[in-house]
Amino acid sequence: MSIKLGLDAKLYRNTGPFATPTWSEIKNVKDVTLSLEAGEADVTTRGNNGWRATVATLKDGSIEFEMVWDSADTDFTAIRDAFLNKTALDLAVMDGDITTTGSQGLRAECMITNFSRNEALEEAITVSVTAKPTYSANPPDWMTVA
Repeated sequence: MSIKLGLDAKLYRNTGPFATPTWSEIKNVKDVTLSLEAGEADVTTRGNNGWRATVATLKDGSIEFEMVWDSADTDFTAIRDAFLNKTALDLAVMDGDITTTGSQGLRAECMITNFSRNEALEEAITVSVTAKPTYSANPPDWMTVA
């Protein structure tokens, strides 16, 4: 059995073309959450012995994380600008290094749908970010490094 620690997981931004990505680790992140869900359709029939039956429909995903507010950080400014300009970013949220065989996670071209600044009195200013898959010629994909 092999466990993975959150501190070993990584969030990446592609700075190159989609077909030949140049992955840049976004190091200015805390507490990344990858949420994956599916819609549901009711397929209950009388033959289901009194049990409701459900099948999964469309998948839904989001990547949520916090960053320290650092306008000199190129990843921070790329994410901020993507939010302000409504442009997509190619992101990969991985359970390890993207060059290590066996690392896996979601790769998707995403829109930044939340960019909220937090100003706690005794803490550094941070920003809460939400990224969601967007309309693209390249649909989201679960990738495993071979």
